Amino acid sequence: MKHIFRLICAVALLVTKPCFSQQTYFNVPSSDIVDKHKFAIQQQFNIESSYHSATTVNYGLGNNVEIGANLYNLIYDPDQRQISRNDTSTQMPYSPLVLVNAQKAFPIAEQLEIGFGTQVGFNLSPNHRTRFVSYGYGQLAGSLKKQRYKWSLGGYVGNQTYLGEGRAYGFQGGFDAGIFKKLHLLGDWISGQHVQGQLVVGLEYYVTKQLPIAFGWQRTNVDGSQSAVVQITYSPN
Repeated sequence: MKHIFRLICAVALLVTKPCFSQQTYFNVPSSDIVDKHKFAIQQQFNIESSYHSATTVNYGLGNNVEIGANLYNLIYDPDQRQISRNDTSTQMPYSPLVLVNAQKAFPIAEQLEIGFGTQVGFNLSPNHRTRFVSYGYGQLAGSLKKQRYKWSLGGYVGNQTYLGEGRAYGFQGGFDAGIFKKLHLLGDWISGQHVQGQLVVGLEYYVTKQLPIAFGWQRTNVDGSQSAVVQITYSPN
């Protein structure tokens, strides 16, 4: 199975020409591709004993391809009143990270597609102890009732500087259910006994068609730690 997930990642890297995090339900990419020559922006905050931030900007190239950039795993420690950095221990993911991403979707039916993506980059270190970080995935994604309900399911592979200590491959999946026109139920799960292995569920409210705001609850697989999630997305689609 380990070789299968490595193959998925290799195919993703070849198909997308690695050029980071795509638009997500919360943590799992949704396989939605930004329209050609359009930008999408997503900002997520995780609130626990420290504050975590992830910022993503994506750009559509057309032909079901997008590329983007991300400032990820930016952690503010309120006790120390400073940005936390990790460039020595893989017990936790390295931070903060500057990444680039690419994603490609292959439609196989009217409401069904296969998506491949990758996120690659480096950590920011004042001591120049930078390390390469990577995460790749392949997944099947679909929708129902004119995209009122969306889902995806697939596998991922990464390295420990991105994921933290633990098995570096596994499964991921997510859903977006339009309960009402402006109110959606969201959820996703990443398997694995590492820090990035997490379950998140929450609600998303569309302030406008292009500007949804989501509030969620997150639980980490490895130790059961919990946090609140706030996510703001701008999407022209």
